[in-house]
Amino acid sequence: MQLQFLGTGSGVPSKMRNVTSIALKLLAERGAIWLFDCGEATQHQILHTNIRPRKIEKIFITHMHGDHIFGLPGLLGSRSFQGGTAPLTIYGPKGIKEFVETSLRVSGTHLNYVLNIEEFDSGKIFEDSGWEVHAQPLKHGIPSYGFRVVEKDLPGALLVDKLKGLGIKPGPIYQRLKNGETVELEDGQLVQGKDFVGPAQRGRIVTILGDTLPCENNLELSRHANVVVHEATFSESEEEMARNYFHSTTKQAAILAHEASVETLCLTHFSARYQKEDLLKLKKEAEKYFPIVVVAHDFLEIDIPKL
Repeated sequence: MQLQFLGTGSGVPSKMRNVTSIALKLLAERGAIWLFDCGEATQHQILHTNIRPRKIEKIFITHMHGDHIFGLPGLLGSRSFQGGTAPLTIYGPKGIKEFVETSLRVSGTHLNYVLNIEEFDSGKIFEDSGWEVHAQPLKHGIPSYGFRVVEKDLPGALLVDKLKGLGIKPGPIYQRLKNGETVELEDGQLVQGKDFVGPAQRGRIVTILGDTLPCENNLELSRHANVVVHEATFSESEEEMARNYFHSTTKQAAILAHEASVETLCLTHFSARYQKEDLLKLKKEAEKYFPIVVVAHDFLEIDIPKL
């Protein structure tokens, strides 16, 4: 599992940063990529990575501001032109369905794959055997959401050395024991699968928050996450401006990470006023309140290993 930032700026593109889009790479886990937001020129940014649009399985939209959605029609069309045929689902607030369908219709764009668009309010918006995604409203000028991506706990490893120590040879019996079954051996002995499987492996949690002022749902979505991606549009000294524009500061993001007991805080969505030489200052601001801070830049990739 990796996070790759395709754009880390707010509002408008700059020479240093494109606008918001984040790829959650789940290639080893499910052979797919999930995209969070799709600002203008996201498909151009993808050209500088190893991401293949046909691998994008889901797109989650935090809110309907243009710097988070204007790249969608082009990406959807290019995915089709480049041979993408697998279904794709977009999850977003009310209005995303009209925006996408109108853009494709008036531009005469035909897709060679099934496109599903699901508008949500809050709660669990996706679940399968291995994953859950929860969405909750944040505090912004228009409806804006945060997402909590939860990998379900993985079964513990089979204690092969323990089995071999008892003279139980490899074979189909190993899989049955790993499944937790009770197995009768040739000598009539009964062995319990639960006695030969290690503890479950805790699934990973990634929280990606849209544009927001500090609010309670930021905390709820972030609790005990491995990584929290939080906007830091403004520096610590510009809290009043952040409040006026419904955004957060470096300090506010770091305090949230501390209160939520997260492992790593990743800051993004920076105002164009901050140049490359300002990033260290922003990092140090946040580190006064939380120790493990990553300041994202375009194309940064973060590995999220299993525990």
